[in-house]
Amino acid sequence: MNARARAYASTAPASDMDQLVRKHADLVKRIAYHLAGRLPPQVEVDDLIQAGMIGLLEAAQHYTIGRGASFETYAGIRVRGAMLDALRKLDWAPRSVHRKARAAATALREAESRCNGEASDADIAATMGVSIDEYHRILQDALSCQLLRLNDTEEGDESTLDRVPDGAPDPLGEALDGSLRDAIIAAVQELPERERLVLSLYYEQELNLKEIGAVLKVTESRVCQLHGQALLRLRGRLAEWHS
Repeated sequence: MNARARAYASTAPASDMDQLVRKHADLVKRIAYHLAGRLPPQVEVDDLIQAGMIGLLEAAQHYTIGRGASFETYAGIRVRGAMLDALRKLDWAPRSVHRKARAAATALREAESRCNGEASDADIAATMGVSIDEYHRILQDALSCQLLRLNDTEEGDESTLDRVPDGAPDPLGEALDGSLRDAIIAAVQELPERERLVLSLYYEQELNLKEIGAVLKVTESRVCQLHGQALLRLRGRLAEWHS
């Protein structure tokens, strides 16, 4: 148990907390293995479990009966959130992958502007001056390393989402957050049908790439390409939010 976890344990009623943690330890493992199935192989399940146990300790400390949700539901949210927070602090990609991902996003915007609409893989690859195979490798490398998030910025810069205030109510922050959310929804709706379906299956239905491939009757590699290209399109169309 690390220092943060020991601090939580020392401030909560020991008997109640121990009982809840022991009873729901398997919940942490289930969430960790489910999440690991959707992540690059270099992510260690044990690291997810460790982060999830901290989330479970937090849940055990703060949960009170009468919240309107069972402890398992409440803890599941905290456990998953703790794992995602830990993942956001990791970066498995070399700088070259970041640079190529940004170059691909720029090329996609240029190709779509030139085509006055949806740009194909070939259009984007030609704009970048690379082969189709190389373009697909760029997409796969970027996606496997979880680089193509909508709030990516140049290395070291603060992102738009990072600038949205947390904590106490803030009208400007709430307006910005709501406007960004609306912009993302509109951009997703404008994606090609197959790319939109891939995002829906991945983020809403929480299927992994192999499962999505079975649904679409394509290879896992092709799903990865569609996923990466969808995120590139979104990044390009939301450029004003991270400029």
